[in-house]
Amino acid sequence: FLSVTEDLVRRRAEHNNCEIFSLEEISLHQQEIEKLEYLDKWCRDLKILYLQNNLIPKIENVGKLKKLEYLNVALNNIERIENLEGCEELKKLDLTANFIGELSSIESLKYNIHLKELFLVGNPCTEFEGYRQFVVATLHQLKCLDSKEIERSERIQALQNYPEVKPKIREQEQAYLLKRAREKEEAQRRMQERKDKKQKQMESKLGFDSPDSLQNKENHQADGDRKQETWRTVEDDEDDRRFWEEPTPYTPESRLETHRYIEEKRRAKDNIRESKKREKPLRTLVTAEGKVLNVNVPKLHFSLKDDEENNQVILDLAVYRHLDTSLLDVDVQPTYIRVLVKGKPFQLVLPEEVKPDSSSAKRSQTTGHLVVSMPKAKEIILAKQKVSTSIKDSDCNTLQKNAR
Repeated sequence: FLSVTEDLVRRRAEHNNCEIFSLEEISLHQQEIEKLEYLDKWCRDLKILYLQNNLIPKIENVGKLKKLEYLNVALNNIERIENLEGCEELKKLDLTANFIGELSSIESLKYNIHLKELFLVGNPCTEFEGYRQFVVATLHQLKCLDSKEIERSERIQALQNYPEVKPKIREQEQAYLLKRAREKEEAQRRMQERKDKKQKQMESKLGFDSPDSLQNKENHQADGDRKQETWRTVEDDEDDRRFWEEPTPYTPESRLETHRYIEEKRRAKDNIRESKKREKPLRTLVTAEGKVLNVNVPKLHFSLKDDEENNQVILDLAVYRHLDTSLLDVDVQPTYIRVLVKGKPFQLVLPEEVKPDSSSAKRSQTTGHLVVSMPKAKEIILAKQKVSTSIKDSDCNTLQKNAR
């Protein structure tokens, strides 16, 4: 199960420079937390604590938060109100949409003398006959219940009816607790069935099959793997459909089971994705015989130009204009060029040998393309051009120098 971790608390304490000791407010909603712990040790100064939409089954480890004024544990798996006596400053408690059926457990809130607002809407206990009267008569300090203000006349009426209402509440509470005991048994049985089924599937996958099926696997290994994968997908879809269509009561167990199921599916997908990544063969750039291959994994447009005038080969590789140059790695060899674009290889065999040491790579100012200039290894001797006699000596020397 997932509990509150120090790392999680620090990440959620960005507004307090990640300091948790002096933290006064923290929001830990929708973190899939299944156990409430450590907060009363780490964050003694907490005044506001948001824990809604998690999987917390029990209120615990908050009793030492003496300064806590507002606790929100709506949409969790809480079944009774407890362990809040130590929260001396508690003014507002939100328990919306939990599973509180033990209504008499609100009596523990008598000690929270500053409690003004209580939210129990969406809990099974709110369906009990006399629910509101019982709460109003039990908690004299309350000013507001389920967003509705408690009038003085309502409290007088509730106190008058309390002797009659209390036994009725106890009776309904007992009936509810019996129903919950049956639900827990049913959930346990369903969980065991799923476990057994999973075990059988695992045994089948590991090859604990009949001799015939084992022989069949050996005979059709390559083709069979593909068929098996398809079969598994169909079976998974069928399991998925059955899980979501099966009528199940809304209980803490079913809520937890649904969460576990979704997590299981997500992990399975991640594992498949990871195994596919691992299985992916490495791209062959040079064969075993030493033959260099043309490869374009990043699928980029390119042009290779023979610049005869300057006796060089020019590669223009259309990398993305906004791609950071640090993500490009250029390697020029005498017979080929290799460019890694975000780790993906582009490799091209050159039409003739070049000088790697004299080669240069730069980004085009206009297009952002990578332009690699590679001087050819074979020198070309150009015929001497006749110089006009009308040119001055100094000009002639300049031309010769340029030609060289």
